[in-house]
Amino acid sequence: MTDVDLDAVVADGLAAVAAAPDLDALDTAVGGLFGRRGAVSAVQRSLGRLDEAARRERGRAVNDARARLQTAIAERRAVLEDQRDRVVLAAEAVDVTLPPRTPRRGSLHPITETVEALVDVFAGLGYTALSGPEAESEWFNFTALNLPRDHPARSEEDTIYLEPLTPGGPAWSTLLRTSTSPMQVRTMLATPPPLHVVVPGRVFRQDTPDATHTPVFHQIEGLSVDTDISMADLRGTLAAVARAVLGPATRIRLLPDHFPFTEPSCQVEAWDGTRWLELLGAGMVHPTVLEAGGYDPEAVGGFAFGIGIERVAMLRYGIDDLRLFSDNDLRFLAAF
Repeated sequence: MTDVDLDAVVADGLAAVAAAPDLDALDTAVGGLFGRRGAVSAVQRSLGRLDEAARRERGRAVNDARARLQTAIAERRAVLEDQRDRVVLAAEAVDVTLPPRTPRRGSLHPITETVEALVDVFAGLGYTALSGPEAESEWFNFTALNLPRDHPARSEEDTIYLEPLTPGGPAWSTLLRTSTSPMQVRTMLATPPPLHVVVPGRVFRQDTPDATHTPVFHQIEGLSVDTDISMADLRGTLAAVARAVLGPATRIRLLPDHFPFTEPSCQVEAWDGTRWLELLGAGMVHPTVLEAGGYDPEAVGGFAFGIGIERVAMLRYGIDDLRLFSDNDLRFLAAF
């Protein structure tokens, strides 16, 4: 290797480095110079066969050549890295003058919005909002509400029964609640009078889905118990709620009805501008229900009501089919 033209090695190396189009090609050129079989490495290995004076002179020349090549390699690498970074940046560039692509804002489901509107109104009247279990015992759901097992009204509300809450319990002892009314008795057992509460929630019945019925729907239960409460208080409360939720011109009327858990009972209808529409059932709390809650019906009285959330939402938004609320149709939901 003593006859290798070092200047030619350097010239070829500088040309290969300068011609490298990318970093991979540059690494290949570097390997051809300084790799194990590279041209400069071969020249360095040949130094051992020279005498001391020749080796010293040849070594200085090799070091100079090595330095020239490494300087050229570093400069070329810097250029190629800059080019690579510019390409990456160009691919990731964002035109800040374009309008932002903001995601479409969602909105509350009309049922959720109606529940919140009702709870807000009742809060303004001094009521406290509570929640209760959806899997309920038969006693709270029926018996405590003056609906014993042989009562004919139970057959209209019997719904989906579950495994008994207690091992070995009767098969009919646990069910999905048919109304939010069981919270009347639960609240009375936990709270001494006076009390004023509302209970929004989901309820379940074996209804065939149609425009006005679904097996799963929502109610908000109301209960007010004190020492001096009358039907006039009930009517005034419901009239205030109807005006607040359905509009200030809304009128209501109370029609005689019968519910096992209230006495007297009434059906409440609202005027939509063209006709009277059924809105809710209400009445004075039956003495049997007060006793089930641990209250003395001779000392206190009260009224209760159950409002169908879907009915209120249909009135508020002019919806004529109950099934739309649960169809998950974005065209419908986007309207709210």
